[in-house]
Amino acid sequence: MEIVVFGAGSLGSLVGGLLAREHAVTLVGRDPHVAAVRESGLRVGGRFDFAVRPGATTDGTGLAADLAVVTVKAFDTEAAGETLATGEFDAALSLQNGMGNEETLAESLDCPVLAGTATYGAVLREPGEVECTGRGEVVLGPRTGGTAEIADAVGRAFGTAGIETTVADDMPRRLWEKLAVNAGINATTALARVENGALLDGPARDVAADAARETARVAREQGVELGDDEAVNAVERVAETTAQNTSSMYQDVLAGRRTEVGAINEYVLARARETDRTVPVNRTLTNLLRAWENGPVEHPKE
Repeated sequence: MEIVVFGAGSLGSLVGGLLAREHAVTLVGRDPHVAAVRESGLRVGGRFDFAVRPGATTDGTGLAADLAVVTVKAFDTEAAGETLATGEFDAALSLQNGMGNEETLAESLDCPVLAGTATYGAVLREPGEVECTGRGEVVLGPRTGGTAEIADAVGRAFGTAGIETTVADDMPRRLWEKLAVNAGINATTALARVENGALLDGPARDVAADAARETARVAREQGVELGDDEAVNAVERVAETTAQNTSSMYQDVLAGRRTEVGAINEYVLARARETDRTVPVNRTLTNLLRAWENGPVEHPKE
């Protein structure tokens, strides 16, 4: 299968590298990472140990492939869709954090847009090198639920490349469960400056669990059956399997980058307001991260 991975950051590079072992892959990203991949290939370390030579470019316009895998930050989804629309694809798959990405892509793309989640841990260590910090699973399927031949085909392609993959017919519920996990883990670890394992006990555990419960309640009001215990158990399960991982939002904070809080905790807050529900934990996490994004004040050293 010919595959374009649009967004060659940590997860995109890992997924692209794994896929490149069996498929023709082109990574779309930024220099100096793209330049390093183009010159010397991509090294995948950590839980894996191999090197591949996928195509790599900083220009995502006019590309054509069987599949576009979108791994950009949620706030870049609209721009990604507009760029990909200049090319031709049989299908697109979102492996992004947050909610609403699939709908945004579908507004621009003239092909089926699949929903997906990925629990692989990844860190871009240096240009041309990505580290897998935890093996996980990719779950994908039609964004509105049900089955589709294209979803089965993409699932087979991922499985052939050695990626643990499940093709699901209940993606709306799975997306809300992933949102509960992200709402609990990402913002909490980013603000507390701790690895995921710190959420297994101690004061941060309660914050993450409460954020997940609030998300589950909002999901049910949106017509998606997700129990409070299911959401909390999912947070604990991911925190345990990725205990030594630095969450993507914590990585953003460490690098001084904009976070995806808008598509995660703030999304929960927005949906809750539609039904006059209060979600105080998600509101607090959103406000604190927005305050940080608006610019920390640098105090002179004494």
